Formats: sequence, structure tokens, C-alpha cells
Amino acid sequence: MLNTKNFSPKQLSLFTAIILGIPVLVGAWLLRPEWELVAVSFVVFVAGSYALILAVLQQFIYRKIKLIYKFIYKTKASKKEETYYKYILPQKGIDEVRADVEKWARQQEGQIETLRSNEKYRKEFLQNLSHELKTPIFAIQGYLDTLLDGAADNPEILHRFLKKAGRNVERLVNLTNDLDEISKLESGVIPLHKENFVIQDMIKEVYEMLHVKASAKNIRCSMKKGTELPMIVFADKEKIRQVLINLVDNAIKYGHENGTVVASTYVTDGKRVLIEISDDGTGIAEEHLGRIFERFYRTDMARSRKVGGSGLGLAICKHLVEAHGQTIHVRSKPDVGTTIGFTLEGRKEA
Repeated sequence: MLNTKNFSPKQLSLFTAIILGIPVLVGAWLLRPEWELVAVSFVVFVAGSYALILAVLQQFIYRKIKLIYKFIYKTKASKKEETYYKYILPQKGIDEVRADVEKWARQQEGQIETLRSNEKYRKEFLQNLSHELKTPIFAIQGYLDTLLDGAADNPEILHRFLKKAGRNVERLVNLTNDLDEISKLESGVIPLHKENFVIQDMIKEVYEMLHVKASAKNIRCSMKKGTELPMIVFADKEKIRQVLINLVDNAIKYGHENGTVVASTYVTDGKRVLIEISDDGTGIAEEHLGRIFERFYRTDMARSRKVGGSGLGLAICKHLVEAHGQTIHVRSKPDVGTTIGFTLEGRKEA
């Protein structure tokens, strides 16, 4: 049986006109069995029927379809689009139009899902930001109110409360600086000044910078045995320094007393270098691993805020690494430790 599903309007009009012309052909033959007259009658009837049916289809059905396409694309038609609606669209079969509409529906569904996800993410971000700001502000307010109520007369209390207020002011400054930094990074414009440098030398510099913090917990920072040989990477030196500071600082914060922080470097495919920072601290549960690079995401709210930080460090690391066209990843297990690694381009020849 002939399948008419994919007929264009012209094909459908012609097919319908021929079907309607068959009874006319038979009737004309019965009335006057002359082949020439019957043939002429048949052709005239089919031609007239074809023109009429096609006009009806284009006038009523494809006018509606044209409106559907205009609704789908939501733009005022240009001359090119008007030509498409006038000449190309009527050539499409109904199935093709249906496929276009279904494709549009899938796109809309995807956009709606993205909007829902973004809305959820926005709400979480605002809630977390509000909490991050309120905590030090309320602490400062409490210390100042206590001092204004008379505690300032006691030099010991005055000094202690001013010191605590100062620490919270510093926390606010760090938070606003990190917010400013990540806003710049998320704008998509990150200027990079790449150069060749030895990654192990930078890791050692970062260890020196954070020596006091590590010593306070008696944490030993070292390079993994077998990875001490100098490896040259091609990257923005200062931005990678920032990444390493954030990663090592996190490793110290969440590391156990008397623990270790170990850095290791590997050549992966002859073109890239993998840098990993590992600790033997509290670790991260599997359900959190996919989200730790989100802004303000914390696996343990109470413990995270106790050790300090803005909650933006890993998000900043991710942006900086991805700005280099590279990737960052995490491996972790509770009470075993965490390893965060990222890749960099290997040495660039002059």
C-alpha cells in the first residue's frame, strides 16, 4: 500500500486529485467512450483539483504551520526567513514538521531543566553567602556591644574582644576578596601570562609559605619519593601558585594532627604533567565528591566553618585550572584522606 505520510503538500494534492479523477475518468468513458476526450477531461479535472486542493492546503494548513514556526523561533522574520516560509516550508512533509516541533520541544524541556537547576543553585548560593556574611558580622556586633556596655573598662577583656573582632573583620575581607576573584574568573576573561617553570620548586615555595600553619598541627609537608626530579610546566606562574596555596592550605586544615601532606608529579601522556596534593586527614564521603568544586559547598558545615575559609577556594582552583584548558579532580575516602590533582601543559619549546 502506498505510504502517504511523508508526502509534501504538492505531492499530497496531486495524489488526492488523481484519486478523485478516477471516478471522473470512469464516468466520462461510460458516457462517451472516446479516449482523447476522456483523457482531456481527466487531465483538466486533475489539474483543476490539484490547484484547488493545493491552494486550500497552503491557505489553511500551512498558514497554521507557519505560525507554529514563528512561535518556535520567537523572532521577527527576516527576508531570508520569509522566503523559507513561502517556498521551502510548503515542501516539507507533515512528519518533517512534526520532527521540527518535537526537536523544539526537547530543546525547551532542556532549557527549562537548566533554568530549574540554575534557580536551585542560585538559592543555595544566596543562602550560603548570607550565612557566610552573617556569621562574622554578628560576632563583631556581639563583641562591640559587649565592650560598649562597659566591658571596655577591663583592659584584658578589651584586648581579647578587639582581637576576636579583628579576626572576624579579616574573615570578611578574605571573603570579599574571594568573591571579587571568583566574579572575575566567572566572567570568562582570565588573562594568562604563561611561562616555563619547575613545578616542584613552586610546591616547595608554597610549603615554606604555609610552614607556620603546618607546624601548629605538627603536619609534615613533603614530595613523594620518586617524583623529586624537576618537571617543567608551561603555565601562568602566579595563578598556579594560587591553586597550590589553596590545595595545600586545605590539606593542612582538614589534616589530622601529626599527619602528612604529600605532593607528587607525573608525566601523563608526554604532553601534560599531573600534580597531586594528598593528605591523610578526615576525607570526603562519596556523595559529596561531585560537588566540592561548587561555590560555598561544604561537606560538613560545622567543621568547615570552625577551620575557617571562605568556601570559595576549590571553586577558584577549578576556574584557574580550566582557564589553562586543563582538568582538576578529587579522590577521597573518609578517615583515609583526600587527593586533589590537576593537569598542566608540559614544557613549551621556544
